[in-house]
Amino acid sequence: MEWLSFLTIASSVVSLLALLVLHVVSPEFQPSWRMISEYALGKYKWLITTFFVLWGVSSLLLSILLWPVVTSNLALLGVGLLLVSGLGEIMGGLFDIKHKWHGWAFLLGVPTLPVAALLISYNLVQQADWFGFKAPLLLSAHATWVSLVLMGAAMMIMFSGFKKAGIPMDQEATPPDKVPDGVIALGGYANRFLVVCYIGWLVIVAGILP
Repeated sequence: MEWLSFLTIASSVVSLLALLVLHVVSPEFQPSWRMISEYALGKYKWLITTFFVLWGVSSLLLSILLWPVVTSNLALLGVGLLLVSGLGEIMGGLFDIKHKWHGWAFLLGVPTLPVAALLISYNLVQQADWFGFKAPLLLSAHATWVSLVLMGAAMMIMFSGFKKAGIPMDQEATPPDKVPDGVIALGGYANRFLVVCYIGWLVIVAGILP
């Protein structure tokens, strides 16, 4: 199964590289407050599609690898949630931010992974082959839910600021050219931090797999 572990890591790395390249070729999307999904509105939609699809593929591959490894029903539930998360991530690439299913892609892909990471990681560290990797496994697993909470808080603060400035935030609204004075706009950074934490957990688990 080493080749599956390699493919999981490779998919994750190429996914992050695609996202990194987008920051270079599409500088008009300010990373501090523009969401990753918004890159689909630019000239390089194929790159953001690559990012989401390969991210999802890495989650699906890891779920296949972990299925025979975990040893409890809760951990199996975690593997199932990881599979759902992978499907949501792929949907995020196939159905862009303007598509009616993009919201479903978020709901399937984002909230499920922290639960999966915790259920799986706490089961793995109880096994002899994994006990020596307790620190990186648990730290990376907890980083996923911390990043989700931080993104939620950052988005709430940012949207509240935009609303007070009279800028509509509905799906059909055109994003402003700049952030109004007084608005704390860090939602984009939080969004990117979440992605790094999520994919980081995938890479760590795949790299440790015996």
